[in-house]
Amino acid sequence: MLPEIAAALGEGEPHRVENQLCEMVAALHPDLHFSLERGIRSIYAFVVSGQEDPRLRPYTDAWKAAAEPDTPLWEFHDSVPAVPDPTEVTVNLGATRVALADVRVHAQVEEGLVDVAVYHPALAGLEPSARAAMTFLPLDATLGERLAGERLRRVEAADTEPADSIGLLELRELVHRLAS
Repeated sequence: MLPEIAAALGEGEPHRVENQLCEMVAALHPDLHFSLERGIRSIYAFVVSGQEDPRLRPYTDAWKAAAEPDTPLWEFHDSVPAVPDPTEVTVNLGATRVALADVRVHAQVEEGLVDVAVYHPALAGLEPSARAAMTFLPLDATLGERLAGERLRRVEAADTEPADSIGLLELRELVHRLAS
């Protein structure tokens, strides 16, 4: 289906292939999610994710192992990858624009894991579900879903900017040091 998917994306009509992709991914496991994104090394990326649910990891691992090798047109991910620079990302939540460059994080390391409190000036004004999403989204964008799932222990939203907070790129450096 890759040529058909690329054509639909190139023509700005991803809905043409969405139902088929939903059925194909659900056939692997009904709790898996997928996304078609701009690639990091390729033009497009196809991501199949279990949202770091450990019972879904065997399915995403098997899917990735069976995927074709990456090409200049397509790359394949078994979890949501980190974006190259999360500080360049702005998320639109209705009329609210959340620039990830303004996210500040208090990070506390204990036994190789990191507890974080995430702060952004817009968080306090968001409804609970959007607030929860905007607490985790910057972390996944910064670390990628898998590394965030492996290295972050406790995650909470902060109503005020924590003392000694750091930016997302500093958090990435901290977690990469712990992981290596």
